[in-house]
Amino acid sequence: MDTSDSPAPALRVRGLTKVYGSGDAAITAVDHVDLDVAPGELTAIMGPSGSGKSTLVHLCAGLETPDAGEVWVGEDRLTGLPDAELARLRGRHLGFVFQGFNLLQTLSARDNIVLPLRLNGMAWDGAWFDTLVEVLGIGNELNRRPHELSGGQQQRVAIARALITRPRLVLADEPTGNLDSHASAQILAHLRQSCRELGQSVVMVTHDPSAAAYAAEVVLFADGAVAGRVSEPTADAVLAGLDALAGVQR
Repeated sequence: MDTSDSPAPALRVRGLTKVYGSGDAAITAVDHVDLDVAPGELTAIMGPSGSGKSTLVHLCAGLETPDAGEVWVGEDRLTGLPDAELARLRGRHLGFVFQGFNLLQTLSARDNIVLPLRLNGMAWDGAWFDTLVEVLGIGNELNRRPHELSGGQQQRVAIARALITRPRLVLADEPTGNLDSHASAQILAHLRQSCRELGQSVVMVTHDPSAAAYAAEVVLFADGAVAGRVSEPTADAVLAGLDALAGVQR
């Protein structure tokens, strides 16, 4: 079948490896991983604590340097780039959502959202800003500072900040870990909506099977490697996959 017109994966990883320490103390956190993430979808990564899933995301973001392998975002290769080029690509084409929100307390929500544009010398797009504000439901929060917002409101602002540069890929590391179940459901719905309505690609690390059920696909990770996948997941299907992993590891 001719795939020449098929869009490039939002994220492509080949042979990705990260080892901490050396000799008998060496720990392989990510072990020759191959992974493709489809564009325009929410993909979840799940696995036991210490399985290497957060390290994988940090490597994909260029926040850590792999010992071997390659990372491609769209048609751009991240691995091996000089620091300045990596910073430029990361600033323009990657968005980040973290468990701790990472908003600047001295700035309003509006200024937090547009900060990546200013840092990367990118043009203001008022229509895109208005679309994000509407989709995320944060119109009443724009003039408030983070300490005046609930956790769920802060995370919606953080998502808007991650999307403001129209990145090719958003990487989210436990984005609902500090939120209650109601706020978590709202955030996950917004992430899924950003994929369906805004054409965004999101990779999300989570420990919560209910959160993973919002994804189009769940990648199961164990011992630094991809150990399985769950398509069109439900919480029960994800739990079954995790239970199967535990059975293999015992």
